[in-house]
Amino acid sequence: MTGAPVTVSILTASGFNMATTTGFIDAFRACNYLAGEQLFRWSLSHAGIELPVASNGLVLHSTALDPLEKAPDIGVVSTSWAPEAVYEAMTPLIRRWARFGAPLVGLDTGAFVLAEAGLLDGKRATVHYEHIDAFAETFPNVRITEDLYTIDGARMTAAGGAAATDLALQIVRSRAGDALANVAARYIFHERLRPEGARQLPSGAEPSGATTPTTVRAAIQFMEDHLEDVVPMHAIAAHAGISQRRLERLFRRFIGRTLARYYRDVRLDRARGLATQTDLPLREIALACGFASPEHFSRAYRKRFGTPPQVDRQAGRVPFEFRAWPMHERGGLN
Repeated sequence: MTGAPVTVSILTASGFNMATTTGFIDAFRACNYLAGEQLFRWSLSHAGIELPVASNGLVLHSTALDPLEKAPDIGVVSTSWAPEAVYEAMTPLIRRWARFGAPLVGLDTGAFVLAEAGLLDGKRATVHYEHIDAFAETFPNVRITEDLYTIDGARMTAAGGAAATDLALQIVRSRAGDALANVAARYIFHERLRPEGARQLPSGAEPSGATTPTTVRAAIQFMEDHLEDVVPMHAIAAHAGISQRRLERLFRRFIGRTLARYYRDVRLDRARGLATQTDLPLREIALACGFASPEHFSRAYRKRFGTPPQVDRQAGRVPFEFRAWPMHERGGLN
């Protein structure tokens, strides 16, 4: 790789994910250090007047967004909660960058900002799994995936966290070659460069090293495939290939919840994402998540999250420090 450094301009906003943003940058930092020259140069700017506070309460130094900033070699949008708050501020700039041919990257919910600007139509894209349903509902012209990251021509997206480092290392690979990408990954202790198409939530061993039985994983997948058309417990057990009693015992042991409670909770988790991240009527959300009546939906929602859906719809749009998603209801197993 010869010539001027590759310029990477990163736009952030209040509530952005610190680990995602710095993990993306650190791959380039390691690359420069190991190459002994500045192959990549990055800058950060932010929407709004004040420095944005990350979701963990920390602050990165950045400059105020310049709507006439020269198009970089790579433009990046890194947002998390409430990306709609920066649509107006960021859209003109990223559209301008696109007109000049700059590849664009969306980190975490940065894909929402790119999609709102019409820059992901017909493209593959990903967001963190908690936002996938809302993204698919809001932007039907985008081909949403559950991958860690996607690269579709000049449009790239990463789900957040360590996936941003994987995407940055792929950019290093494309710009500076396999050898430098490999040593940079080793240097930052990124065990392997996960390929495009790697899933956000792969089956198999859990991160802690435990292994969930295949029967439990099969039951979970079956439930997630039937969030709207709710199936009875005996049908879930039959799909998993064991008795309902045996499946109940496995769920208590490995999941810590009863089969019925897990099924209800996963439907409510999806409902919460739709309630706080889209404008779908609550009645439609209830039906889409397998609740026959709005009243039953509202009671179950309030029990799990501590607030009714119509109230959470407003509060959930505002990012605030240490917000829990999902908020688990009090009490033990049901």
